[in-house]
This record gives sequence, structure tokens and C-alpha cells, in this order.
Amino acid sequence: MRFALLGEHPDGLDMAWALVGTGRHELAVYCGGALGMERLRRWQLSPPRVGDVEEALADPQVEAVIVAGSPADRMNQLRRALQSEHHVLCVHPLDMDGAYEAGMLQKDARRLLLPLLPEALHPAFLRLAELTDAVAGPAPTPTSSTAITESVGPASRPAAAPGAAFDRLDMELCTTETVFAGDERDAEQLDLPGWNVARMLGGEIVEVFGLTSEEEIVPGELVLVTGRFLRGGMFRAAFVPRQSESRWRWTLVKRSRRFDVIFPQGWPGPATLMWTDDALTPRHEHWDAWNPWPALVAVFEAALGRFTPESIVDTGKHRSASLIGSSEPRVLWQDEVRGLELNDAAHRSVERRRASTLDFQEASEEVGFKGAMTLVGCSLIWLSLALLIFSIWLPWLGWLIAPVFGIFLLMQLFRWAVPNSAEKVTDK
Repeated sequence: MRFALLGEHPDGLDMAWALVGTGRHELAVYCGGALGMERLRRWQLSPPRVGDVEEALADPQVEAVIVAGSPADRMNQLRRALQSEHHVLCVHPLDMDGAYEAGMLQKDARRLLLPLLPEALHPAFLRLAELTDAVAGPAPTPTSSTAITESVGPASRPAAAPGAAFDRLDMELCTTETVFAGDERDAEQLDLPGWNVARMLGGEIVEVFGLTSEEEIVPGELVLVTGRFLRGGMFRAAFVPRQSESRWRWTLVKRSRRFDVIFPQGWPGPATLMWTDDALTPRHEHWDAWNPWPALVAVFEAALGRFTPESIVDTGKHRSASLIGSSEPRVLWQDEVRGLELNDAAHRSVERRRASTLDFQEASEEVGFKGAMTLVGCSLIWLSLALLIFSIWLPWLGWLIAPVFGIFLLMQLFRWAVPNSAEKVTDK
């Protein structure tokens, strides 16, 4: 398969090299800066370099695109890549509104859209999920966007599902940099890593509470985040920048047992998993420094093998097709959206000094129709009230109230007259 590379983000360059390294894919065109081109040449890759995104996407032999531009250009590149009907791999992070838009564009284009989020594919985390039976079952979670509401009381909290996978998940993520990801000049873009790993282990997160020494998450400052999973377990995370060395430590506590995953040199360096078995014998497994990109290439190729245009449209059929509840490692755009929503919830919590509750709502044609009818119904009620008041001076206006409600009832018939997306796909 021939693909194009847009931009020079390190993750995009590494993914391009991993794709070419399989021998099954070819870098057809590069649109980016001189530094990225120099790095490609060190790998003995010399694709044609163009200066315009449209020129790169115009090649009829290009089937896929890696979007790896700067944060300011990334969304425009992603939008054009989807509109040109290519399979797309996009560097993380994106802004949340852009992620929602990309999800809708994906349904229109009927092409694969995957984020470059390889953390949860690490064999140490997959082994941890296997040991603790922590992979969540088919989710009560939709593939659509969520609405985030602020809450200080338990009344608006969604009820936890039974059967929590574990009691507590502790995360300590340290880096030598001032930020983990995002633009250091823009506090709203600062990214907190690890959400996809936490979701893979414990399921969807429904409540987040963040705390820092400032009124917002700023570069170089410690961030503490606590929260609760939908299935009842809790988590506690410490994001620690400006350290002398990078390191990750994940601790999962299930009843009286404890499991530790340690990256003493940070991600994606060597990793060790330590736990105590049923016979109270200390056990440990070790992995050398891991290259995450071949694993993500395997996920991408597997997704291509399963891909059909109908699978993108029929979202209900693939509702649980993400890292959560999968029999095989998967990464979907849903994981990017969830990570951005959780990151935004942490920012909101820090700014407002209260918990952010995530209310997962299904976005479908039926839900959209009901929402539209609710707005129309409220508008007609106010219109009828206005007609009733003005009929005091103009009695003939009172005769318009019944036709107004008749129009509203007639609009309800549209729900049966217009088939939904799944019915349209079935007809084809």
C-alpha cells in the first residue's frame, strides 16, 4: 500500500518508518519540513517532497495518509485527508472539537481513522490485564461523543456497574520535560498521558477530580488526578514534570493482591511486571525496551483486513470495538476522543475546583431527532402562548393555535418516513 506523510512530527515519522519496514507499504510522497526530510534520508528513504497538501493528496495511487503536522496545521490536514477519502493515521493529540468533527467526517468518507496511541498495546499492560481479568466486557459505552457536566453532589453521578475489575489503580508518570504533550504556550492544549491504558484496564471513567498548586494546569507543575470507573474501581494519578529522569509506575490493587508495572527509564523503555501468585510466591516478568510502532502497524493492518465501508456507518454493530472488551488489541478513533474528553475534564476540574462527571450519551439519528423535536416542541409552546396573548386584541390569531400543534404532530411522522443509517446500508 502506498501512503503519504504530512508533517514532521516524530511519531508520524516513526510510524512511516515502521510501515516501510514491513516491506508491504511504500512512502509515496512527503509534505513537510526539511528536518523531517533529513531524518527520512538517514533511514535511506527518499520520497518525492511537495510543499502543498493538496498536491500530496492528489496522487491517485495514495491509499492512506499519516497526519503529522504541527498542532496548528494538524486539523486542516486531517480534514482534507478524510475529505479526499483516504485511510488516515493521525498523531495525538488533537483538539476535542476537531476530534468530534473528524469522527463525523470518517462516517461520511467511510475510511479508517486511527490515532497514533500505542501505549495500551505494550505487552506489559496486556499481560497485566490478563493476570487480573481487568479487561472490561462489552461496554455500556457508545462510540459517540460525550457530554461533560460539572457536579458537586452525588445526584447527577451515573450508577456504577457491578463487578469492578479491581479496587484501585495508582499511576505515577514522571518526565524530564515541562509538558507531556501539546503546546507549552497554550495551557488548554497540555495533554495528560495514560488515559487509554487506564480505560483498557478498568473500563470507562465516569468521574475526574484534578488538583494543582495553580488555578489551571500549567507547564512544569505537578498535577494530581483522582477518579472513578463506571464499574466501580477508583484510580489515582500523579503527573510529575521536570524530574531528573523519566519513569512510569502503574500499581493495580485487587482485594489483597498487588500488581506493579514499572518503567524505570520511562516510556517506552524496559518494563517489569511484579506480582504475588496464589501460593504467595513473588513473581516478575521483564521486557526490554519496546518499539511501539510495529505493534501499531499490526493493528492498522488488522483493521484494514476487517474493513468494509458499512462497518464505519453501522456504529451500533461495532460499539465495543475498541481496546475495552477486545479479544485482540485494537485502537479506534473512539480511544482518541475519550482521551481528549478525559483530559478536558481534568482541566475543567482544576479550574473550577470540583469534580467533572462524564455522562455518556449515544449520538444517533434517533437521539438527534428526539432532541430536535424537543426544541421544536418548546418553541411551538411559546408560540402558542404568544398567539393566545395577542388574540385578546386580534381574535383571529386564536384559530392559529390548533394548526401550529397539528404541524408539530405531522413532523413526528418523519421518523418513520426517513430510514436511519443502518437501514440505508442494509438496502444497499
